[in-house]
Amino acid sequence: MPRLSVIVIALNQEENIGPCLESARFADEIVLVDTGSTDRTVELARSFTDRIFIADWRGFGATKNFALDRARGTWVFSLDTDERVPEALRDEILEVVRNNGPLAGYRVPRKNYFCGRWIRRAGWYPDFTLRLFRRDKGRFWERAVHEEVLVDGPVGKLKTPLEHYSYKSVSDYVTRMDRYARLAAQELVKSGRRPRAGELLWRPVATFVNRYFIQLGLLEGLTGYTIAALSGMYTFLKYYYLRQLLNEETHAHRSQRPNSP
Repeated sequence: MPRLSVIVIALNQEENIGPCLESARFADEIVLVDTGSTDRTVELARSFTDRIFIADWRGFGATKNFALDRARGTWVFSLDTDERVPEALRDEILEVVRNNGPLAGYRVPRKNYFCGRWIRRAGWYPDFTLRLFRRDKGRFWERAVHEEVLVDGPVGKLKTPLEHYSYKSVSDYVTRMDRYARLAAQELVKSGRRPRAGELLWRPVATFVNRYFIQLGLLEGLTGYTIAALSGMYTFLKYYYLRQLLNEETHAHRSQRPNSP
C-alpha cells in the first residue's frame, strides 16, 4: 500500500502545534521541522511524532524542501501550523493515497479565517493551493515567501476545504504583513524587477478596488473593508521596500568605487 507523509515546519507554535498535528494523525508519518523554537512546540509535538528535526531557517520554500527530503511516504501532504484537516478532507486524501493517484498532485481549497470569521469573498475563498502530491513528482519553489509546490505531471482538485486560521486580529495581520512585504520585495529584486512610475500610488489603490469591489469584499461588511485596506497597505509596503533595497544597493555600489586619482 502507498504511504502518506504529512510535513510541517514550525517556530514557536505551542498554541497551534497540538490541534494541527492532531488533525494529521491519520497519516502514516508526520515529519516536523522546527527552526529553533524557544517555547514548548517541540515538547508538545513529541506526543504526535518522533520524526522531529531541528534545522536553521532557510526561507519558507527551502525549509519545506528540507522537510520533504526527510519524508518517506509515496505521497506527501504539506500542512501549516495554523491549518487543520477536517474529517471529510482526510477521507479524500486517503482515497487518493489508497488508489495511488491517478494524478501527480492535487490542489485543496482553503477556508481562510480572519479574526475568527470565515471570509467567503475578497479573494479569500476558495483559495486553491497544491498540498497533496507524489513525493517523487513535487518540489517546493525556493522563494523567501509565497512558496508553492511545483509538480511534474497532471494536477487535480479535492473538494473539501482545508481550514486555515490565518490571522487572529488586525495587529496579528499588521505584524506579519511587514515581514512578508520585505521578503516579497527581496524576491522582486532577485527577479530583476525595477520600480515603475507612480506605482506606490496606483498599485495599492488597484489592490483595494480589486479586493473590495471586484472580489466583493464589500459584502463582508467592515471585515471586508478592513481586509481590502490591509491588502492595499501590504502592496504599498512591498513596492516601497523594493525601492529601498535598490537604493541601498546603489549606495553600496557607489561606496565600493575606488577614489579618482
